[in-house]
Amino acid sequence: MSNNENIHLWQQQIADDGDEKAFASLFRHYYERLLHFCMQYVSTREAAEEIVSDVFVKIWNRRAGLGAISNLEVYLFVAVKNHSLNYLEQYSNLRITPLNDDSGLAGLTTTDPEKTMEWKEILFKMDQEVNRLPDQCRRVFKLIKEEGFKYKDVAEILNISPRTVETQLFRAMKRLNEVIGPFVSMKAKKK
Repeated sequence: MSNNENIHLWQQQIADDGDEKAFASLFRHYYERLLHFCMQYVSTREAAEEIVSDVFVKIWNRRAGLGAISNLEVYLFVAVKNHSLNYLEQYSNLRITPLNDDSGLAGLTTTDPEKTMEWKEILFKMDQEVNRLPDQCRRVFKLIKEEGFKYKDVAEILNISPRTVETQLFRAMKRLNEVIGPFVSMKAKKK
């Protein structure tokens, strides 16, 4: 069974039967992704955890209407974004704190320590550069490149046009290529 089929099944089980196990599965499936997304808006992990938990509490409390939601994933991300913006408005603390997480290295399996260090260096520089992007540009980049959303879904989540999503992603990629491209080329010439 694919992820989409699982999500749809959980969604129906929660809406129709109030299935707590299905709800727990849905929560575990989305929690970390939603937390990382929320951290792009709020300044503390604790606030992000509270916001994501609140979204899930509201989902549970309104579970009877859950079956009517056509794209639950987009719905959850929009809900987290809206709760995050409400939080920022309430506390007017607009700092953004990136998560320090080496998950980008999880797929790196090399026994060459020099290559491992080079990859860590490249990923570190790229992470720094992504965090320097303007807010909207960074959010678009992360949703598409890290979360795997389609342009249309990102447009819906961020409440912007698909053309704006395309433009922001182009800007992000151009900036990253300008900064990281020469660094990667330099490393390649050493070989």
